[in-house]
Amino acid sequence: MSASSVRIQIDDQTLDVPADISVAAAIARLQRPFRRSVQGQARAPFCGMGICFECRVRIDGIAQQRACMVTVREGMQVATDG
Repeated sequence: MSASSVRIQIDDQTLDVPADISVAAAIARLQRPFRRSVQGQARAPFCGMGICFECRVRIDGIAQQRACMVTVREGMQVATDG
């Protein structure tokens, strides 16, 4: 891990990612859904600027966080509903 990267955990996977990316970008690296719709369809970011709410995840125990609006930080724990 370099000085310009941070280590985070997404679901059960530990990841080293650039320190200046969004949580949404980090999750996208794993190529998995962010959450599931009521009907079970995989959902992912649509707008990338916090308007659509399709990228909601749990960050450090706080639910309904918009992943596209939060920058990763060292030790962050992210839980998707994908």
